[in-house]
Amino acid sequence: MLDHGTSMTAPAPLYPEADGPEDGVATWLTATDGVRLRVAVWGHDAAKGTVLLFPGRTEYVEKYGRAAQDLRARGYATVAIDWRGQGLSERLQPNPALGHVADFRDYQLDVAAVLEFVAASALPKPLFLLAHSMGGCIGLRSLNQGLPVRAACFTAPMWGIRFAPPVRPAAWALSELSRSLGFSNRIAPGQSETTYVLRAGFAGNDLTTDPAMFAYMQAQCQAHPELSLGGPSLHWLNAALRETRVLSQMPPPATPCLTFLGTAEAIVDLPRITTRMASWPNGRLAMIDGSKHEIMMETEVTRRQAFDGMAEFFESAK
Repeated sequence: MLDHGTSMTAPAPLYPEADGPEDGVATWLTATDGVRLRVAVWGHDAAKGTVLLFPGRTEYVEKYGRAAQDLRARGYATVAIDWRGQGLSERLQPNPALGHVADFRDYQLDVAAVLEFVAASALPKPLFLLAHSMGGCIGLRSLNQGLPVRAACFTAPMWGIRFAPPVRPAAWALSELSRSLGFSNRIAPGQSETTYVLRAGFAGNDLTTDPAMFAYMQAQCQAHPELSLGGPSLHWLNAALRETRVLSQMPPPATPCLTFLGTAEAIVDLPRITTRMASWPNGRLAMIDGSKHEIMMETEVTRRQAFDGMAEFFESAK
């Protein structure tokens, strides 16, 4: 079962660029290992339950303000977290631009702190999981450890990282070597300390086909650079490779599951997702034609399709 977190709460900033429901508030939590975390809550008076929103790597709660609007319109409250090492949660390296975690299982301490916070906040029940990218990796581990949700939705879950075939063994070798030789806190090759949405530009980006949603993400990072995160450390890369390999060998949880995946996905490992969903007894894979990695940040038509599908799925899981 999941460990229990310690959540000494105090008000935290929630920037207006989130563009979420008007009742949004943020809170500081403290995990059992002393790491300070930030969570945000929207839709306290929702009638149908609470969605635990697990963001991806580099992300922060403001990025999901509009998603919280979409969920609130369908009757659900939202609780989103800044994982350790990103957003306004405590950064784990002297260089705050470096994405880093000692071990992926440390994220479960963050999950435990959120669960304790939710229990103390009397948010509407039941609970549901909505997890994106790296949050999907964390969420799958949480489900295997007894996360008390009625159903789970994933968008482009990081159950594996997409590499060109010749690059994968090199990524394993270099990241393993970096640990044994003591340089694993360096940024991974080909990465940058500048966050992706500010260095890539809209044309040719791997996240979304919607220029307005790309601008929404850019505006948040421009207004509040402290939210941003650059590329991962070699240590993070190695920890992610190890965790996704372990998860691929676990049987699927019993929790009903709906996973969304875009046909233009270019960041996560598609075979890992299709294999996992083919073996999930209460699971279904929904392909979104033309969508890139950020299905919740896609065009209005795609977002409506995805959030309607999530709401219908959550309703059916009674």
